[in-house]
Amino acid sequence: MSQDIDYGNLMHTAMRGLIKKVLTSVSKNGLPGAHHFFITFDTQQDGVELADWLRDRYPDEMTIVVQHWFENLEVGDKGFAITLNFGDAPEPLYIPYSSIKTFVDPSVEFGLRFESPEEEEVAQLIEDAIEVEEEEEQHDADVVSLDSFRK
Repeated sequence: MSQDIDYGNLMHTAMRGLIKKVLTSVSKNGLPGAHHFFITFDTQQDGVELADWLRDRYPDEMTIVVQHWFENLEVGDKGFAITLNFGDAPEPLYIPYSSIKTFVDPSVEFGLRFESPEEEEVAQLIEDAIEVEEEEEQHDADVVSLDSFRK
């Protein structure tokens, strides 16, 4: 049994719960006011469902916009389904919450970003390198004895 609290994982779970609540409200009541969402997700993640031509066009990640035209928004425990318009052709998508990389509502300057463990490790390595560099730049001052200058 681990002695540490996994705050990173707990935070990601809470943030995905927030997305689920927001999408549930939108599925029942529609988008209020000027709210709209940019959702970027990993198209290679297990459980993502999209047309082959979309996966070919977006092999790694895709950003969808939930704003003017969408339908069939169904929110579940593990992800959500939505139909969006791509060049006058409606396409159904299923997006697991675990595949979401960013969720942004620019109308209120709100955004969430999910980092994978690898991205977190790289960010920590960069932060550590910057700290070491700053420490190296700050060296102790040379102490000079004034006795040698006295007559």
